[in-house]
Amino acid sequence: MSDRPKQGARPAFREWRARRPFWGGLLLALGGAEILLTEKASLKVILHSGAQNLAGYLLPTVMLLCGLLILFNPTQRLFYSIIGVLASLATWLTSNLGGFFVGLLLGAVGSCLAFGWLPDQEPRVSRRKRRKEARAAQAARTVHEAVQL
Repeated sequence: MSDRPKQGARPAFREWRARRPFWGGLLLALGGAEILLTEKASLKVILHSGAQNLAGYLLPTVMLLCGLLILFNPTQRLFYSIIGVLASLATWLTSNLGGFFVGLLLGAVGSCLAFGWLPDQEPRVSRRKRRKEARAAQAARTVHEAVQL
């Protein structure tokens, strides 16, 4: 293999995705979009009936915007995820039980994923790989001790 960096859209997207809470922002945005799409009343009816009923459209829009902001501005992910989880929980009362629970769950899970994301965390090593490395280190120590005797 050559030492030059990979080129193309897929490696660039992977690198972009690795630097942000991608799945959290995506799930939060999908939850807001799902609730907006399952609204029963038209916007004309909502605007005519008053500002109190406008929350049925306003909260999913806030969820959608928070999800997109988490994707494109990950430094402020804590604030956006808190606002996103509060908005998604409030949709239970304002928007057809939170988009029939699907949008509510997508929004809550996405917000929690975004809140818990750590930007400079080392990749996890599986238990099997840790055991294999420990066995190799133990074998190297025993060989080193045997050579010294």
